Amino acid sequence: MSVIDELIAHNRAYVDRHGHREMPTMPQLHLAVLTCMDSRLDLFGALGLNLGEAHLIRNAGGLASDDAVRSLLLSQWLLGTRVVMVIHHTRCGLETFEEATLADGVADHFGVRPPFRLGAYRDVEEDVRSTLETLHASPFVNATEIGASYSTSTTATARGQSKNFLKP
Repeated sequence: MSVIDELIAHNRAYVDRHGHREMPTMPQLHLAVLTCMDSRLDLFGALGLNLGEAHLIRNAGGLASDDAVRSLLLSQWLLGTRVVMVIHHTRCGLETFEEATLADGVADHFGVRPPFRLGAYRDVEEDVRSTLETLHASPFVNATEIGASYSTSTTATARGQSKNFLKP
């Protein structure tokens, strides 16, 4: 049985146990969380979130990429989120590389340099601040933004910089 077949079987068992629940499309807490795709981050458990309470927007490093900004725009404009929480974490795979070295390796392997930032960084708190500034500069994000760092060793989240970037 393939991994996909196992996941589909797990889903069938989940539906059998829990049934189908209708939930509103708008997140109840009016919250969107921009974070890393790292599989060690259980944000529902660590933050005490339940289904239907928040949008989780995940990518490698939790970057405020064009696609993340697109997701935040739609989350806010169509689905009523008003708070954006940025969570980056310790021991991220991107902490172990230099941006240029990583891009060079990709170029060597694929024969073309990536046209986008890969997101390597050294300081998780500085990277959270940089992400908040990128969101602040975007005309498409209009929210109270909160930065935090998450320790993969202790699963503790530490509140960092907060800013109210509500735009007229």
